Amino acid sequence: MIKSILIANRSEIAIRISKTAKRLGIKTYMFLTHQEPNALYLEHADEVIDVSADTFTNIFMDVEKIVNYASEYKIDAVHPGYGFLSENPYLAKSCEDKGITFIGPSYLNIEKMGNKGIARQLAIQSKVPVVPGSDGIVASFKEAKEFVDSIGYPVIVKAVAGGGGKGMRIVQKASELQKMYNAASNEAQTIFGNGAVFIERYIQKPRHIEVQVLGDQHGNVVHLFDRECSIQRKHQKLMEEAPSPGVSDELRAELCKDAVNLCHATGYYSAGTVEFLVDENNHHYFMEMNTRIQVEHPVTEAITGVDLVEQQIKVANGEKLSICQDDIKIQGSAIEFRVNAEDVQAGFIPSSGIIQYLEAPADESLRFDSGFVSGKIVPACYDSLIAKAIVFAPTRDEVIAKSKKILNAITVRGIKTTIPFFKEVLTTPSFLKGHYYTNFIEKDMKQLYFKEDGEYEAAACIALEAYLEERAKLETVEEGQAETSPWIMKSILK
Repeated sequence: MIKSILIANRSEIAIRISKTAKRLGIKTYMFLTHQEPNALYLEHADEVIDVSADTFTNIFMDVEKIVNYASEYKIDAVHPGYGFLSENPYLAKSCEDKGITFIGPSYLNIEKMGNKGIARQLAIQSKVPVVPGSDGIVASFKEAKEFVDSIGYPVIVKAVAGGGGKGMRIVQKASELQKMYNAASNEAQTIFGNGAVFIERYIQKPRHIEVQVLGDQHGNVVHLFDRECSIQRKHQKLMEEAPSPGVSDELRAELCKDAVNLCHATGYYSAGTVEFLVDENNHHYFMEMNTRIQVEHPVTEAITGVDLVEQQIKVANGEKLSICQDDIKIQGSAIEFRVNAEDVQAGFIPSSGIIQYLEAPADESLRFDSGFVSGKIVPACYDSLIAKAIVFAPTRDEVIAKSKKILNAITVRGIKTTIPFFKEVLTTPSFLKGHYYTNFIEKDMKQLYFKEDGEYEAAACIALEAYLEERAKLETVEEGQAETSPWIMKSILK
């Protein structure tokens, strides 16, 4: 039985895993790094492994060191969280070789489903619909051109490895193909160490729908329904909701059935996500599978009442699933807002620095998963996610109404965040109706961030007041009551 876990991750997901582990009576270990010596997540560890002296290594990306530390401290299991090495089969295999339990699927599952080309072929074998595309890797630009000439434009060039929107390029016309093919391959090689790509027809207005699955090592698989992930920028999700407002009961049943069938066909176990594209005619196509816990898993937990991390740990222990499909019901509606340290007005650029003040309201409808508190530093070397605000209510209309109040009540000072963006989303008609696609930001939003009524007038008043103050200073200078730089006087007179 697992009695101790090394959480090979940081920030809110490390805290989230730790909370469930402690509830189960499991001791938790985490890494203290030189990048975040006073990180909040360390306060949630039972024991801290200090690796801060190593200023050259990102411990969260070093398989050998993670496994060696787990062995040295006699830790039973490793939980990778999401990102970093969570979908690296080498970590899972190295744990297995050392007799350490990897809390996730087998390395073979990760290897197969983490490769989009192989996963696509497995989906075809499982009779799960896929987007028309190449049979496998497209090894050269010449092959790419020949294939695209046969199916027509637009297409999307996709890395076979990795995820998170990296190594993907949309090609609208023939003159763009070579540039986009090279860009996708080079980016994939740089980020994932694998520059192989394949090509699919590009669906112009899809919805991004994913199905949460859970399997054990005894052949049992269940689904926990769907999530809508279509609000994204450059293939990066910004907010998610469950269940999807644009999926009918009939389509939901088809999506969930295909996801479960794929898991059965591949022998998948642990938590995972099968992702689909749904076109305007409600035809769905397998896109990829994420063999880990997702950033957006709390919305599924909110509508089903199932603790997915607890299930991951129990499955890793070799236990059978304690829930069957009939036990899992949709009990309401939930939306997750990814509160990123980003300046929306400046094109979502990172906004690292000191959080002077951070507060979320005490509301029974809100789950606030954060890796930071007031006074903590948001480092520039990691992703910009600082918190997730998950709002739950019996109906979608109630969730939206509660979300507006809660977002207004969340206070963050010292850095810019994506909260103004979310406020604007909640006023956009297509979102309110539940009819939106992955091009939502480009096509449906009039502006990227919310402006309060009278905001322009207030800004004008502030500017006028500043101007009058400067004029007053000038007048005192003219009366000989103060000294002012001639440069300042010149700027005022202008």
